[in-house]
Amino acid sequence: MKRVRIAVWVVVLILAAVLGWLTLGITKGPDTTAAQGPFGVPFALVSQSGQPITETAFRGKPAVVFFGYTHCPDVCPTTLFEMNDWLQKVDPDGSKLGAYFVTVDPERDTPQIMNEYVSNVSKRITGISGPPDKVMDMVKGFRVYAKKVPVDEKNPTGDYTMDHTALVFLLDGSGRFAGSIAYQEDPDTAVKKLENLIKKG
Repeated sequence: MKRVRIAVWVVVLILAAVLGWLTLGITKGPDTTAAQGPFGVPFALVSQSGQPITETAFRGKPAVVFFGYTHCPDVCPTTLFEMNDWLQKVDPDGSKLGAYFVTVDPERDTPQIMNEYVSNVSKRITGISGPPDKVMDMVKGFRVYAKKVPVDEKNPTGDYTMDHTALVFLLDGSGRFAGSIAYQEDPDTAVKKLENLIKKG
C-alpha cells in the first residue's frame, strides 16, 4: 500500500511539473516574442495631414499608440484628452515621445476627418488612417481587437459603433512593446509609466 501511495505522488508531481512548464511557455511566449523585435507589423498608411506614414514613425524615440475611432462616444475622446495631458506633463516640447491615434473605423475616418477630430484635442497626437483593408491589417497585426456592432440588429448595414481594445500601447525607441496604460488608469501612474518609458529610450 505504501508503494502505491509513493507511485501516485510521483505521478502527481510529474504532472504538476509538466503543467507548470506548459503554463510558463504559454504566458511568457508573447512577451518573449515582443522583446525580440518591433511590436506589430510593417504598414504603409496616411497621417492626418495626408502624408505617407509607416512603422518607421514608431522608431527613433518611444511612442504612445492608441487605437480608436472618431464616432466613439466616450472611451476615445476621454483617452485622447488624457494622453494630451500626460504628454504636456512629461514631454511638453514633443522631443522625447511620439504619440499616435490609429483609427479602427477607416470606412468613416478619412485622413481629413481624423485631422479635424484630433486637432481639436491635441497638437501633439498624430492621427493615422488610410485604405480600410490596409488599416485593418495593421490593427490585427498590432493584436488589437476591433469589431463593428450595428446600432440596430435588424439593420446590420445601417449605423454602427465599434467595439475595440481600449489600451494605450507603449513602445520603446526600437518599436518594441514596453507596456500599456489602461482606460482611466490613475493619472499619476500613467505619467510615471511615460517617464519610465522616456528613461528607457
